[in-house]
Amino acid sequence: MKRIYLFLLLLVSMQWACSKLDEVPQSFVVADQFYRNEGEATAAVTAVYRKLYESGQSIYNSLFQIGVEMATDDYEAGPRARNAHVRAISGLTHDASNDRMQELWRQSYSAINASNVAIDKIGAMDAGRINETVRQRLINEAKFLRALHYFNLVRWFGGVPIVIKETPSLSEDALYVAKATEDEVYNQIIEDLKNAEQLPAWKSYGAADIGRATSGAAKSLLAKVYLTKKDWPNAVQKSKEVIDSEGYDLFPEFADVFSVAKKNGIEHIFSAQFLGNAGYQGNSLASRSAPADIPGINGDYADALHWEGNLYQSFTANDARRQVTFVSQMVSPVDGKLYTLTRPQFHKYYDEAVVGNQGQSSKNLPIIRYAEVLLIYAEALNEQNGAPNTQAYWAIDKVRARARIATLQSVAPSLNQAQFRDSVFQERRKELVFEYQRWFDLSRRGAEYYVSTLKAAGKTQAAPRHIHFPTPQRELDLNPKLKQHPDWINY
Repeated sequence: MKRIYLFLLLLVSMQWACSKLDEVPQSFVVADQFYRNEGEATAAVTAVYRKLYESGQSIYNSLFQIGVEMATDDYEAGPRARNAHVRAISGLTHDASNDRMQELWRQSYSAINASNVAIDKIGAMDAGRINETVRQRLINEAKFLRALHYFNLVRWFGGVPIVIKETPSLSEDALYVAKATEDEVYNQIIEDLKNAEQLPAWKSYGAADIGRATSGAAKSLLAKVYLTKKDWPNAVQKSKEVIDSEGYDLFPEFADVFSVAKKNGIEHIFSAQFLGNAGYQGNSLASRSAPADIPGINGDYADALHWEGNLYQSFTANDARRQVTFVSQMVSPVDGKLYTLTRPQFHKYYDEAVVGNQGQSSKNLPIIRYAEVLLIYAEALNEQNGAPNTQAYWAIDKVRARARIATLQSVAPSLNQAQFRDSVFQERRKELVFEYQRWFDLSRRGAEYYVSTLKAAGKTQAAPRHIHFPTPQRELDLNPKLKQHPDWINY
């Protein structure tokens, strides 16, 4: 029987558990046997969150890195990245047959369909089975997650199919959906996020709901959507709403952002949740980036710094972010000796509690945090006004001050629009290393910028088509209504 990974998800995993996001799933049931009460509805949406970071190479647990970020000037396939598809992305020789492209597409639509099922089923529950406030909250959480996945898809692939209802059958009409335009996809994203703005504020959640989507998360993601669309006034408005009204702030120290003890704290607007050694899921980026040749560390060293990109060299010695982001020396837990690495390696997610078993790192991965909102605000103000104003300098300098480097206002108080734009992008690059941001930043500045940046970093295969990824060949084969992205025809 013909089928397509895009929409074939007739079973959805549901957790017979309370709403806390670090609960272990106990069983899986068919959707029609679920949604009998409020607890089951909450567990169903909790299961949708798990699509972000479930076991294996899931979207926010390394697939993003090996399927997207390798195609930038900051990263490359490390010595132990043996998968030919990953190495192809790193060298910009990938094509529509690349299995990482297929996984990005498949897992994203699997998560979208899980959101659709939850939205439809919870919306149809009898009033006596669920509190109305809880119903709307759960539906809006699922809409937030659906918007997040569509936001990734449209930036990766351009126009993609829009599916916002549960797939009820294997009929061709249900399975075969043509691509929508990029504008149509963005309209759907914005509609979902505007609904999600009605979610509770993060400070109103109790311990059982830590990590769930909030009004601040919806507003922050919406600000980022507007920024990507170059809708500067709305990007300014939404980021300012977060700054003024949602109660977030920067941690005093950059290291606090990646502290297990301070997870889901005042700076963390929305994160992928990891909990090692608990039957749950560790953050695999810790192992993938850890050294492989120091006794007792047992790292994979599959995600490496692309030295020619000059990322490490761009940090001043006194920048507090450098020593958190990278490691150059480590003491072996086996022989007690100090080892100096040939080159600095990424260190943000290294968990000292699980030395020798970094696959069980409990460090969360920030999807959006307050520092990025400040940088969104600074960038959007500069673009809207044609030059940076006092508030734009204030926003970027809050980030720089926490990094213990000189404020931009003090060293370059009279930047023009282009100079300030470059300063914001440079600050984003250093602040958000290894947080799945670099490819998006390069691609949204356009093909010329992307290509020139990568070629300057020695990735000479860079071409204009690389600001998108090809529609996976398997999807084209399965769905006759899909067409390849114009930039990738004949490649």
